[in-house]
Amino acid sequence: MTGTKSGRTIEVNDVEELLSRNNAAKVIDVRTPAEYEAEHIPGSYNIPLDKLPEHKTEVAQIIQGPVILVCRSGVRAEQAAKIFQTTSLAQFHVLQGGINAWKQAQKPVNRGKQIWSMERQVRGFAGSIVLLSVLGSFFIWRPLALLAGFIGAGLTYSALTDTCGMALLLSKLPYNRAVNCDVRDVVKQLRIAE
Repeated sequence: MTGTKSGRTIEVNDVEELLSRNNAAKVIDVRTPAEYEAEHIPGSYNIPLDKLPEHKTEVAQIIQGPVILVCRSGVRAEQAAKIFQTTSLAQFHVLQGGINAWKQAQKPVNRGKQIWSMERQVRGFAGSIVLLSVLGSFFIWRPLALLAGFIGAGLTYSALTDTCGMALLLSKLPYNRAVNCDVRDVVKQLRIAE
């Protein structure tokens, strides 16, 4: 485990060790409900990153032991750790490499309906807009190339701020909202588990 300003990163094998020696430890997956439904660590709880700010205090008051924050690669889990810094939660960790690292280490995963991850959706959507606007600027209307520049600027801003407005918008689409997460139910489950 290594320290970061937003908590501590934890390796896959350390997660297993922590879970085996401390049954109060909880795994919170901060991906979208659809991503969680597609695959998640057995026994984990889904609290999407966009819903965490309004429930952070309640969750922090319930959980007595360490928390392992998980997303696809670790980026959203780092953002969740920053949110938890403002609470009474005493111990939280970010799974380094996220569920990708967990799967690469051949650890167990519960699988459901498969969908594209939010990061893959953003790449596909942004890439399609850029490609179509560049092609359209050659064959239809030259100013369409400006749309490609706008998307490029948005992606650059996203990288610099470690946020993604396009992911936020895509998460609102019916495709991504078909699976829902009622955080109140998750909080009840956490309360029972404590």
